[in-house]
Amino acid sequence: MVSGKNILIGIAGGIAAYKTAHLVREFIKAGANVKCIQTPASKEFITPLTLSTLSKNEVFSEFTSDEENPRWNDHVSLGLWADLFIIAPATANTLGKMCQGICDNLLMATYLSAKCPVYFAPAMDLDMYQHPSTKENLNKLKEFGNIIIPAESGELASGLVGEGRMAEPENIYKFICKDLASKLPLKNIKVLVTAGPTYESIDPVRFIGNRSSGKMGCELALNLANRGAEVMLVLGPSAQNPTHNNIIITRVESAEDMYQESVKRYDDCDIVIAAAAVADYTPANKFSEKLKKEQGTPQIEFQETKDILGFMGKTKKSQFLVGFALETNDEIDNAKSKLKRKNLDLIVLNSLNDKGAGFQYDTNKITILTKHNKMFSFELKSKQEVAQDIVNTILSEIDA
Repeated sequence: MVSGKNILIGIAGGIAAYKTAHLVREFIKAGANVKCIQTPASKEFITPLTLSTLSKNEVFSEFTSDEENPRWNDHVSLGLWADLFIIAPATANTLGKMCQGICDNLLMATYLSAKCPVYFAPAMDLDMYQHPSTKENLNKLKEFGNIIIPAESGELASGLVGEGRMAEPENIYKFICKDLASKLPLKNIKVLVTAGPTYESIDPVRFIGNRSSGKMGCELALNLANRGAEVMLVLGPSAQNPTHNNIIITRVESAEDMYQESVKRYDDCDIVIAAAAVADYTPANKFSEKLKKEQGTPQIEFQETKDILGFMGKTKKSQFLVGFALETNDEIDNAKSKLKRKNLDLIVLNSLNDKGAGFQYDTNKITILTKHNKMFSFELKSKQEVAQDIVNTILSEIDA
């Protein structure tokens, strides 16, 4: 949920600040980029050196740094950098400042500049947490759109036992991941993606295949999974191995294998993206033993493979069906024809005439056509960015 995200952690001056080191560690282990902002008071409880070592980034505390060559610490840029802002611990003092917009330190200046979701984990003693002013501040911050990570019950710094203890770092991490997951646009959506080539056997050693690497389909699977979808990836012979908790990979070899595995999952899907380069023909008779030169040139008769996309188009119920077209001539006309013939909702066109597009490349250049006669053309981009464009277009068409 947080891999690759920019996470800003604000630390206020409370005893619970020592726990923030563990929180930083949780996010770093999950693959996030972490930066920390401390209030001056928090440095009495945890040092910038500790947080810098764990986050692998400079820690910010003052509006300027380096007394000999003062440099402004740009709170606006810090706020814009962050995908998520977490204030932990959020003391009673800091909560009050957040409510009233009191901007007397770098943490508060950044909070007031942030455009991203803000989470905060209150930490204070029992009576402070129960005080009407604190309750009013908590309610006001929720009205502002901030997300409270509820305080836990336990032993407090005063020796009392009760509510007010900052949530444990692992619980803060889980809370945020769960909250992010609940807001993903494709949560509870099942998607079938086919990717890669197929290999059609001639004999136990030789096969007929194509140059597809499976990169485009696998990037689509990852993008969909990152948006909360449950992805069933039917992957032909490929070196790709997309890893995500939301992706289940079924590896296949032949067009028949891909047909069987795709059809088996089709009825259970909301969205289907047929990105695989499935062979149109396969040897009618496969040799059971390796062919030898001494036997002369073999005569190989071919037969058509089953039309996976055609079957899906004919039996489509409520699925949103996406196909691909790789063309070398009359690209737009051929793509429009396939879109209609296969009963697709959307088709992604690649042209082998575009340098850097198609098989084997890490980049692609596409045109998307929809059944509502809309057409979107994109510049050459990385396949990761192309996957983003394709999924964005699918979502806009579904919501239209």
